[in-house]
Amino acid sequence: MSLSIKTWLLLVVSAFLLLQSVFTVDQTEQVIITQFGKPVGEPITSPGLHFKIPFTQQINSFDKRYLAWDGPMVEMSTKDKTYVQVDTFARWRITQPMQYYLRLRDERSAQSRLEDILGSETRTAIARHELIEVVRSDKDRKPLQDESLGPLTGEGTIGVLRPIRVGRAAIEKDVFDAAAPKLAEFGIELLDVRFKRINYNHQVLERIHQRMISERLQIAQRFRSEGEGEAARINGNRDRDLNEIESTAYKRVQEIQGEADAKATEIYAKAYGQKPESAEFYKFLKSMETYRKVIDGDATIVLSTNSDLFGLLKRVEKNNR
Repeated sequence: MSLSIKTWLLLVVSAFLLLQSVFTVDQTEQVIITQFGKPVGEPITSPGLHFKIPFTQQINSFDKRYLAWDGPMVEMSTKDKTYVQVDTFARWRITQPMQYYLRLRDERSAQSRLEDILGSETRTAIARHELIEVVRSDKDRKPLQDESLGPLTGEGTIGVLRPIRVGRAAIEKDVFDAAAPKLAEFGIELLDVRFKRINYNHQVLERIHQRMISERLQIAQRFRSEGEGEAARINGNRDRDLNEIESTAYKRVQEIQGEADAKATEIYAKAYGQKPESAEFYKFLKSMETYRKVIDGDATIVLSTNSDLFGLLKRVEKNNR
């Protein structure tokens, strides 16, 4: 019975020691074995079952996959003294696990070092370029135009993009080229760096809004100016046409009236020219028409005795007697 217990204990201890000596490396992991805090042997990068000395040796595993670094939103200044908030992200992986372990130990330290290096290089790259270079990538990009604006957007600076020499993609590459060698010293391969978001500083944003409002007001003023010019042209054409119509009509009226007067004169001449009495009667009628026009109830007339009107009135007075 005592032998059975010893055997049982021996089997348990052997199994425990075996379990402490065996470990599995996943295909997404790479492992460094340390003994009393110091690395032992080469890094284990192949998946499968591996062995170590129990109790004295420890396993330190690191991810072999692509890892993400998502930097904080940081405010920085461009070359043209415009303050922007830049949000950067990157992808990286551990290619030298031994060097990575000796310099950084864990992923938390690696993320901190990535933030230091990438943040510093981003600020340096942004400070070397103007804002237009940071926010644009395509040198041949054409601005979208509101069809209702017509050709106005092509005049002056409204709706016109300033040309760029470098562009956002090239600045991101500058950050990558500057940061990659520094991170390689820590056993890290930098895979990619991108600007996830670029926002204006609140004060700069207010100036941008004011500029947008100013440009829209300029466009509105141009519309009003063109509308007023077109209205003036239409009104001018209308007045010209009206004057032309009125002039033509007046000319025709005068021609008709002249023809009528001539015809009437001709008729009067034929009618009153046949006898002396007819001519005298015509003269009398015309005199009466003149009196009717120039004399009213309150009129006072001073006439010469040699006046034809005076002579006519005198004869009328004699006839009345």
